[in-house]
Amino acid sequence: MPQPHIRNFGFGPMLLQIGAFLATIFLSYKDMFIPPNQLAPTRQDAGRVVTALRAAGEQTRLRALALLTEGELAVGELAQALGQSQPRVSRHLKLLTEAGLVERAPEGAWVFYRLPRSRTTERHLADAALAMLDPNDPVLARDTERLNAIRSARDEAAAEYFERNAADWNRVRALHLPEADIESAILGAAGAGPFDLMVDVGVGQGRMIQLFADRVRRAEGFDTSRQMLAIARASLDDLKAKAALRFGDAYAPPVDAGSADLVTIHQVLHFLSDPKRAVAEAARLLKRDGRLLIVDFAPHHLEFLREEHAHRRLGFSDEEIREWCADARVGDVAVETLAPKEHEALTVKIWSGNRL
Repeated sequence: MPQPHIRNFGFGPMLLQIGAFLATIFLSYKDMFIPPNQLAPTRQDAGRVVTALRAAGEQTRLRALALLTEGELAVGELAQALGQSQPRVSRHLKLLTEAGLVERAPEGAWVFYRLPRSRTTERHLADAALAMLDPNDPVLARDTERLNAIRSARDEAAAEYFERNAADWNRVRALHLPEADIESAILGAAGAGPFDLMVDVGVGQGRMIQLFADRVRRAEGFDTSRQMLAIARASLDDLKAKAALRFGDAYAPPVDAGSADLVTIHQVLHFLSDPKRAVAEAARLLKRDGRLLIVDFAPHHLEFLREEHAHRRLGFSDEEIREWCADARVGDVAVETLAPKEHEALTVKIWSGNRL
């Protein structure tokens, strides 16, 4: 079948053409949208397509879909990026959710939205619609610029939190974590080693490097807080022959890809605006069969951690972490759950797997 001529559309009058164009794509390439064991679309399939087309065929909703290609976003973040009121954006997101074009993930008082993770009919339709858009369109470019500003502000808030609390970080962590139990479980999840190179993402005070000191030949840690790095250097002074620390970002690690035998991400992901990307970057540092170790919280509802402690996410599910690991080519993910004691509030999870 000859390929249709696909061009990029901006907004304005061209928006009216998107429904007709997607309908043509669906009819020409229905095998993309219909399971292979069905020879023709059923009434249910046609209804789903029409619902999805109607939902996508509106400027604000199409802009929201474009923003969600950057990762999951809270409704408030989408409202700021789109320059519209939160109630209005919520109504658009409700229509997109009902049409199956986005997924809704409630988390405490917040709700995150994302593109469907599975390759559904609606996800294929969303991808086809987004492929038609010109990323240089001024409306889309402005939305992306606003989103980047929102994320930068959140990252700066987290960095300021680290700077404020660096001096008594152990006290802050002790509010949430049974340290001795967790560290014993971390060592067990990592395995006996020995490891030639260990990399710690978001090194903090350097505790993970201290913990693995007798199992690694070399250790590298990086962090975006220079005050944290100064404290880590002081705490690791007796290990300076094997431990190197530097300024670095979880989204752009200052370490060569494919060089590490062990990568740890200890209580870092819940601060990040794009934790999936951080997991992918951490996995990229691993050698084949290298070990990835993630330590963080199970889902919880302690909203004060967002405002007072700069947490963006209130924990992570096993399904979510496993999916991110699979996308990053980390398999055989084992999970260990450290349930809170009576006087503690948070459950700590340890996820570990090997680079395929």
